[in-house]
Amino acid sequence: MFKIFWQSISYGWRKLCSRKVYLVSCVVVPILFAVFFIDLMKEGLPLKVPVSVVDQDQSSLSRRVTRNLGASELIAVTHKDESYATALARLRKGETFGFFIIPHDFQKDAISGAGTTITYYSDLSVFVPGSLAYKGFKTAAVTTAGGVVQTTLVSTGINESVAGTLLQPVVIAEQGIGNPWMNYSIYLCNSFIPGVVSLMVMLMVCFTVCEEIKNGTSVEWLRESGGSMLCAVLGKLIPQAVVFSVIGVGLQAVMFTMAHFPMNCPAWHMVLAMILLVIGSQGLALALVCAIPNLRLSTSLASLTGILAFSIAAYSFPVQSMYGAIGIFSYILPPRYYFLIYADQALNGIPLYYSRWYYVALMIFPLAGLLGLNRLKKHCLNPVYVP
Repeated sequence: MFKIFWQSISYGWRKLCSRKVYLVSCVVVPILFAVFFIDLMKEGLPLKVPVSVVDQDQSSLSRRVTRNLGASELIAVTHKDESYATALARLRKGETFGFFIIPHDFQKDAISGAGTTITYYSDLSVFVPGSLAYKGFKTAAVTTAGGVVQTTLVSTGINESVAGTLLQPVVIAEQGIGNPWMNYSIYLCNSFIPGVVSLMVMLMVCFTVCEEIKNGTSVEWLRESGGSMLCAVLGKLIPQAVVFSVIGVGLQAVMFTMAHFPMNCPAWHMVLAMILLVIGSQGLALALVCAIPNLRLSTSLASLTGILAFSIAAYSFPVQSMYGAIGIFSYILPPRYYFLIYADQALNGIPLYYSRWYYVALMIFPLAGLLGLNRLKKHCLNPVYVP
């Protein structure tokens, strides 16, 4: 039995090394995506979003407001336009992501107490830079309003420190749990990169198994495995699991050492999670192949499932806020459980006991993939390719 099993694994290794597309899918694609994404997010947050200012007052106060905008780390005043129409046209061309309007008689009305209005627009069709522009504008507007009120109070004879206390009686201290730097890369890279690994694992399983049926070599594949479908499947998937696990753990090492992402747990917690993610993704893909043993349909379904994991697995939108009919699908996707383990272990560093069910869930996926082996064996013994 051991000899047959080893023969099946040897067959799997030979197949895995037989075509360049396998090397590209297993090694090149995950590494290139990781390099691209880590380099793209190396600043942690897109800074200095280009915006424009429409200063219709041209007073000392309006110029100070413009300087304060330019000093913000979130936005950069790249243009000073003369009118609303010009600034709007520039935004529609994509040259800026928002504009800030200072009205006529801004300084006079603000100091006299007559009241004035500061207007700002941000382009939220491009969500991240639009949100950063909005945040920068809002901060500048609030700071300007507070400064004007403080100046007015001081001019009436109130002590400057007392005026500051009246404006902000309660000082708010913000503490970001798990990610105090507000670094987007900390959760995006650690969710998207494993998501790509899971996607490539599923595609490889569907492609390599169904290719045997398409090319009519599935009979030889079974013969090399002693006629055992389980032995044949393990012989094909174990080499892939080894390669993807090595690549996945290597990418984790890059993220947690070179990129210095937080690691508040023993390293083996995340290494185990990556290995189980690979095996769980193989189990889900095998279930798809057993249900639809067709190269085109199974790879298409695996692609759809893997891509949907980026949105349904709740990387950036909580399952609790999804429609129930949509959110329920997050629990049948392996990347969902990997992300929960990452949040609990690497970010929050809670005891492993509280994440145990997430590890168990990843172990269930391979069992689900084994349920349809009899159906797959029938197609392998009678390979008929349906385009």
